Amino acid sequence: MASARRIVVKVGSSSLTTAAGGLDADRVDALVDALAKARDGGEKEIVLVSSGAIAAGLAPLGLRRRPRDLARQQAAASVGQGLLVARYTASFARYGVRVGQVLLTSDDTSRRAHYRNAFRTLDQLLAMGALPVVNENDTVATDEIRFGDNDRLAALVAHLVRADLLILLSDVDGLYDGDPSTPGTSRIAEVAGPAELAGISIGSAGRAGVGTGGMVTKVEAARIAAGAGIPVVLTSASRAADAFAGRSTGTYFHPTGRRSANRLLWLAHASTPLGALTLDDGAVRAVVDRHSSLLPAGIVGVEGGFSAGDPVELRDTTGTPVARGIVSFDAKEIPQLIGRSTRDLARELGPAYEREVVHRDDLVVLDG
Repeated sequence: MASARRIVVKVGSSSLTTAAGGLDADRVDALVDALAKARDGGEKEIVLVSSGAIAAGLAPLGLRRRPRDLARQQAAASVGQGLLVARYTASFARYGVRVGQVLLTSDDTSRRAHYRNAFRTLDQLLAMGALPVVNENDTVATDEIRFGDNDRLAALVAHLVRADLLILLSDVDGLYDGDPSTPGTSRIAEVAGPAELAGISIGSAGRAGVGTGGMVTKVEAARIAAGAGIPVVLTSASRAADAFAGRSTGTYFHPTGRRSANRLLWLAHASTPLGALTLDDGAVRAVVDRHSSLLPAGIVGVEGGFSAGDPVELRDTTGTPVARGIVSFDAKEIPQLIGRSTRDLARELGPAYEREVVHRDDLVVLDG
């Protein structure tokens, strides 16, 4: 942990705001103090994934609690995002640190060109000595293009920027083997793999009631990052300095996998399929076992109203999802391609149809 050079830090709404809504300046400053100290000397690069925009906008708009409808959430985010970044800008200015805001939706990061742009922006900000503050673009994100929670966003950003460490900050000082408020429960210091969490009751809601996450989303984010070869520390915001210094704190999730092609992790965990293709048994074996591209000959059915470039689900004949990919044709084009060879299609429809429906570089096999 102490040797990690590029670190992604995620902080939740409950660590930055009051339960009634509105930013807590003292909490923000305390977090910034820890982050600035960790950056001191330029040995570490930090990307901050910060929740709090919607929560910060509640009080200024006269909202007593986080609204359930998307329109008012977006309105609160619109007001709160400016307040949040202004607070970070002022607080980091005490240390001469520049802040750069980066707002993302899953649509920005599941498409090839958008994904490269996101990486270049973050990488350039770090190269120029700025500290990126990343958040989901709540003001425009719809249900179809939302990450759902910033814990998962943080795991994916950690993979995007090739981080050496992901630190998840919460209002709880780690993962417990039960409800932390119940006598007799104890903190889990290390997790070597998902099997060690079997039988452990993981709470689903945070204490403050101003965020969307909870321990479930943090453990899932840790699983995503660890599976991509990135170690994870889960601890409380008040113990952030200990995590940066490599001191024992919270729960440490050991890496369980290797880094995959960057964009495929986003495709697996951040994209929302806009349709589905049903594959015959031979095509399933080709896609899943041989990691081949999906050709028209292996398709037996199509659902949805997707366009070329959209993410789609690939299913076997029982309807079980086996993979996810970026499709090369519109949904209305697929029926005339089903079951046919690319050579025949090129001869009849032209050379533009002599290609894969989903190329293997744009395809990820789902965990069984």
